[in-house]
Amino acid sequence: MDQNDPGEPRLRPAEPDDHGRIVAVLDDWWGRPISAGLPRLFLDHFHRTSLVAEDDDGLAGFLVGILSPSTPGLAYVHFVGVAPRLRGGGLARRLYRRFFALATADGRDRVRAITSPVNGASIAFHAAMGFTVTGPVPDYDGPGVDRVVFELRLPPR
Repeated sequence: MDQNDPGEPRLRPAEPDDHGRIVAVLDDWWGRPISAGLPRLFLDHFHRTSLVAEDDDGLAGFLVGILSPSTPGLAYVHFVGVAPRLRGGGLARRLYRRFFALATADGRDRVRAITSPVNGASIAFHAAMGFTVTGPVPDYDGPGVDRVVFELRLPPR
């Protein structure tokens, strides 16, 4: 469990069964259909590097992270979300910092993430966290599907 102040959401490693709780809120939290971007396979296979935040009201946030099996040194944040009632309170930063610690402990030296060019809040958040921001990269996810790419160098362990 996470060491935190009373009343702050508690962080814990995700479990495969968290998938249903997460996808049930995705479209509402994003304000558009987005749940198809998080198939169950991510929590079936990457739950040990993913996180769930909970408080007395239930699901407070989550981060789905991957330690790349193909690119040495790379970790990747596939999805991160914070309940609208808790945005601006630092929970996303806590989730990212916990993931950075997991990645660093596994010998990773950088973290990447992507977002849609229309997601200004995500772009601003990642820039404020110290990520380099590249793009939009044309056709990143296929023809006509541009993405903004983020990368952060992690301090050595």
